[in-house]
Parts: sequence; structure tokens; C-alpha cells
Amino acid sequence: MKKVIIVGVGAQGSTIAKRLNEDPMVSEIICADYDLKAAEELGNTLDKATSLHLDAGRVDNVVKAAQGCDIIVNGLPLEYDLIIMEAALAVNAGYMDMAGPIIEELGFVESYKLIFSEWNDRFKEKGLTALVGAGSTPGLANIMARESVDKMDTCDKIGIYVYDGVWAKQFTPFWWSPEVALGDMGYITFRCEKGEIITDEPFSRPEMMQFMGVPDPVRMVDHEHDEPVTMGLLKDKVLKGAQDIEFKYGGPSVDLSENLYKMGLLSLEPVEVKGIAIVPMDLVLKMTPPAPKYPDEIKAIIDEGLEMEEGAFLVRVQGQKDGKAVCIDSYMIAPGLVEAFETSRISHESYSTGQCASVFAKMMVNDVFADKGLFSPEELGAAERSYCFRELAKLGVFIDEIVETRLY
Repeated sequence: MKKVIIVGVGAQGSTIAKRLNEDPMVSEIICADYDLKAAEELGNTLDKATSLHLDAGRVDNVVKAAQGCDIIVNGLPLEYDLIIMEAALAVNAGYMDMAGPIIEELGFVESYKLIFSEWNDRFKEKGLTALVGAGSTPGLANIMARESVDKMDTCDKIGIYVYDGVWAKQFTPFWWSPEVALGDMGYITFRCEKGEIITDEPFSRPEMMQFMGVPDPVRMVDHEHDEPVTMGLLKDKVLKGAQDIEFKYGGPSVDLSENLYKMGLLSLEPVEVKGIAIVPMDLVLKMTPPAPKYPDEIKAIIDEGLEMEEGAFLVRVQGQKDGKAVCIDSYMIAPGLVEAFETSRISHESYSTGQCASVFAKMMVNDVFADKGLFSPEELGAAERSYCFRELAKLGVFIDEIVETRLY
């Protein structure tokens, strides 16, 4: 039996808590959050849960809260990752998050190099398991890519493409934290090109793409994300030397953010307006409505009506098998906004990320993945990947695979 603390019980953290509450291998769940009301509302609905007010900005606070826990699930923004990882080591607990850390003075790539080396060694020396970037993307996308790569002799290119085509009559620019969303949108992009991780401008390399289930081609652009970095660093270890790896994103929130970026409104540099210094990003965030968090907020948006609800989640892997060119398209099929709310009273964004993360958490609780050290999901073996796909199917998240082979 395992005792689990979930630090940060927002949309994803609360979904993980609900699923772990159903797991017979979980004896106790601590729902910890700076927002005590959110923690108590969740804790009061789960028979294995207790709630706790926690300021996770200090390692000693997290250590105190996590005493006796077997696993720490980090549901907070990535700037808390190293704090909570340090606490996990201090209390001898396994660790999981949904996005890897960025250490500003090192940068994205060097941050991952650090945790793949020094932090991996620290967890391994303690006999502990840490899984980073274990949500939908990164997370499920990584194991979908690895699954396809393993079916090939060599891998040339991996592409992760996420199109979120939900637009409501009630102005809802983002279905997750606007601060995180706009920060990511305005950040430099990463891709692996000819075996090297390189950077580019935000919204670079636009491309019209056609997706299964979406009537018309949609515009996709490069977007800052973990996968090209982790896969680029691990390409020779687990991805058969993939040379080109990219992440592209598209949809109304991307289009809006690109226009704001081109106007300079995502800048962090102050500008003078009528004698007053204003940071453009601060103004945009002040004027941007928060993402819907509670069921009544999501219901109000749905009741007012949707102008568009379509989307796609595609992992495309290209390579060689038996001397022939092969392309494998893997689509994640998951509930849209209306269905996600009807079944779970959360948004489509929270559903896909939270359900995927809950399966990774269950995998750690049940010792399905018991290797010691720090890992990214593309490092999971065939048995662990099969477990993920099987458990996700029980939650209404399926993977459809399309294989194209050039015969001559």
C-alpha cells in the first residue's frame, strides 16, 4: 500500500487524486495546495484523502508535508520542480511531474542535461524512481513516438502535432493558465534538426496540415515544448538516432497569441505610455480572463454555445523497415470539451492531461515501472507502454495507428 501526496490540486492534480482514490494499492492521499479551499473541496469528496495548506516555495515546507509518503506527484508550475524533487529525495519518495524544469540561468536544453545526469544519479543512489514530463504532451506523446520507433529499423523524423480547435461564444482564449500559455507562446522554440537541437523564433515555420477527423487543413507553427529537447538528448539511446524532431501547435489560442506577439504585447520589456512605464505582458495578463477552473464556469461556457469544437493529437514517425520507407501516424482519440464535461465535469484540456498523468501515477504506485533513477517517458519499455495504453483505454483515451509503407 502506498501513501501519496499531490502537491498542487488544480485541474490535473485533482484528476490524478480522483483516479488514485480508486486504486486499491493507495492507502492515503494528501491533497496539498496553497489554495486551502481547493484542497479541502477535493479532499472532502475522496474517502482516502486529507487536505493540507502548503506553500511549496520552500523545500522544508514540502519535506514536512511529505513525511511518510511513498510518492510525490507534482502538479505545480515547472518553477517548483527542483524544490519538490529535492524534497522527494529528502523523504525517500518517488517523484512524478507533468513538465520538466527550466533553470533560467542554464536554459531549457542544459536544464534537461542536468536532470538526466546529476539528478538521475541522485535518485538512483537513493533507490528511487522519478518520472518527468508525464502528462499528455509531454508524456503520452513520448511513449507513442517510442512505440512507433520500435517498429522500425531506423528512424528519420518524429513530429508531434497538437491542434486545439475549440472556440466558445464566451471569450475563452485559454483552457489552462494564461500566464503559462502566453509565456510558452512567446518563448523561443526548439527542434532537433540533422541530429542537433536548435532554437528558432516563436511561431516559426508555419505549415498547413490535414488531420484525420478535421474537415479542412489548419495552420500549425513551431512551439516551445519538451519533446524535441528530451527526444533530441535521448535519440541515440532509445529512438534509433532520429535526426529530425519537431513540435507544432495550432488553433485559436495560437492565432491570438501570434498576433499579440507580433504587436510586441508579449514582451517583458517596459514601454512608456503617457509617461508611465508598462510591461506589455503584464497588461495582457491583466486583461485576459482566467481559464475556467470550476464546473459551473465550464458549464456556463458550454451552455452559451461553441462556435467550433474540433481537434487533433498526432505523433508522426518516419523511418525505414526492411529497406522500405515507413510512416506511422498515431492519433490520440479523447473526449472533446462537451463529452469531457458530461463524463467528468472538467474541460477537454484537463481531461487529456489529467487522465494521462493519472495512469503514469498508477504505474508508479503499482510498481509497473520500478527502475531506479530519473526518466523521461520515451525511456519506458514495451511492457510499461502497453500498461499505459491499456489503462488509458479504460478511461476513454484511445490510440489509432495508421501505417503506410512504400512497397518499392
